[in-house]
Amino acid sequence: MSIDPRLAIDGGRPVRESYLVFGSPDLQQPEIDEVMATLKTGWIGTGPKVARFEEEFRRYVGAQHAVALSSCTAGLHLGMIALGVKPGDEVIVPSMTFVATANSVIHVGATPVLVDCEPGTMLIDPKAVEAAITEKTRVIVPVHFAGRPADMTALEAIARPRGIKLLEDAAHAIETVHQGRKVGTIADATAFSFYVTKNVITGEGGMVTTQDEELAAWIKVAGLHGMSKDAWKRYSDQGYKHYEVVFPGFKYNMMDLQASIGLHQLARVEENWEKRRRLWDRYLAAFGDLPLDLPPEIRPGDRHAYHLFIVEVQTEKLRMDRDEVMMALHKENIGTGIHYRAVHVHPYYRETYGYRPGQLPVSDRISERTLSLPFSTRMTEEDIEDTFAAVRKVLEAAAR
Repeated sequence: MSIDPRLAIDGGRPVRESYLVFGSPDLQQPEIDEVMATLKTGWIGTGPKVARFEEEFRRYVGAQHAVALSSCTAGLHLGMIALGVKPGDEVIVPSMTFVATANSVIHVGATPVLVDCEPGTMLIDPKAVEAAITEKTRVIVPVHFAGRPADMTALEAIARPRGIKLLEDAAHAIETVHQGRKVGTIADATAFSFYVTKNVITGEGGMVTTQDEELAAWIKVAGLHGMSKDAWKRYSDQGYKHYEVVFPGFKYNMMDLQASIGLHQLARVEENWEKRRRLWDRYLAAFGDLPLDLPPEIRPGDRHAYHLFIVEVQTEKLRMDRDEVMMALHKENIGTGIHYRAVHVHPYYRETYGYRPGQLPVSDRISERTLSLPFSTRMTEEDIEDTFAAVRKVLEAAAR
């Protein structure tokens, strides 16, 4: 079927009949079978499959310890406490991230200090980090944005001599490597996400990795009401075991139902990484002549997780802004996302901390232009070709 040159938003025929959902999960039969098997055991809460998932994830990352939790946000929250962040402290966070990164700082009573990112990579700018350090700075939180590693070497050089801790937000970065070192083994602690749109999913869920045995043990206890170690065994076939509360903890534990999905997702992580790498190259080739700023080349020695394919719409060359381009693609039945509106532009952060337009100019610019295109191992060849066609159709029609 030929492409109707008229935009669907103007009454033309959409590029495709059915809607291509952005971020649809790639679930397969092994996950379904494992979930069913878990349901039949009757043990659906935190149990042996969570322990197995922790161990397999720990081995994949190469960390000494891994603790499964209910979300990456929970991991960031507990990581802040474990690293000694207290009310009155400051934690440096990139503004170009999902708000959960900064919210986690507020949850412990500390102040998030938002800094700008590098153009192109959208990663936290080490120069901005160094300029933001004060005597109150306790932790720096680099975000490995879209799967591209932040410059951990530069950040370590800034943080370590000052006694400042590093807590990686690796929500996008399960497969990511920085200069030969796996993300999850570099910082004092690292939080990962298994949310439904991520490269490895459990529906909701997260993991903290660390090389510090005491830190891992504390997070495990704090994430399950502050009950003593292995409290989940209290209803096992080994007989009832008393527990003791050693900290007023949180309900942040992962369930065996979630781990049942994650085990098989993790088993395919490298196979799926290769699929996304090939799709990444096709996207670069397909969009190279359009009014888009494409992702820059990957730094030698790094490995990109290829979590999101993010472009910046060159709105100065179009008669549409980013939101209008997004709506036009929506009408062509192509779902897209925005990653992200920078934290400092949201009302709470403006009103509470006094951030102003223009204060973080790179993040401001990206916030107005960023657009994430469908990018998933679940996409069929038809889905890919329809995405190519719709993006080209909309941007050519919108050209000045």
